[in-house]
Amino acid sequence: MKHVLSKISYGIYIVGSKMDRPVGCIANSVMQITSDPSTVAISINHNNYTNEIIKKTGQFSVSILSEKVDPSIIGTFGYQSSRKVDKYKNVETEELAGLPLLKNSCGGFVCRVVATTETSSHTIFIGEVIAQQDGNSEIPMTYRYYQEVLKGKSPQNAPTYVPEESTDQTQSKKSVWRCKVCGYTIEADTLPEDFVCPVCGQPVSAFVKIEV
Repeated sequence: MKHVLSKISYGIYIVGSKMDRPVGCIANSVMQITSDPSTVAISINHNNYTNEIIKKTGQFSVSILSEKVDPSIIGTFGYQSSRKVDKYKNVETEELAGLPLLKNSCGGFVCRVVATTETSSHTIFIGEVIAQQDGNSEIPMTYRYYQEVLKGKSPQNAPTYVPEESTDQTQSKKSVWRCKVCGYTIEADTLPEDFVCPVCGQPVSAFVKIEV
């Protein structure tokens, strides 16, 4: 079943909210529900601090990421917690209706929560769009692009997360290196000192060698 579900199309977004400070996380489950009024649904894991703040404030923002987004933004918003890190500290943002949006994105919007549904692991927030903002003309990033071109992995909190299967040790003769932050893997005998993860922007020190 997981193989079939992987064929469903997704995008890559940053869902934000704000109480005493802005918080946010990467999401790939964002979809339009109706056009009049404009409503969308998002799915956020119970463990995400952003989930807690959306419930308290009743509002959320969505920034649509492009294929040219700085990989470190995905690393920060997808693999760190807003409980401990100010994710917006080094990111160019602007406020719309009091909530944070990325400046260099394909566009964004702000929603007022009108309904919620709880699943075993995620909250589905349905929001009415109360403000929207046009972005740049770049191509929006799809989840397939993230997986196949950037070789990115889903965080454990993502709805699309699938545990990795064990590697067939006879398939590769080179060493395999894995990013401890985002899970990106690369085959190479060694990694140069100036190598950075193409998915999350972490330095070579974030990579560990996998025994194969």
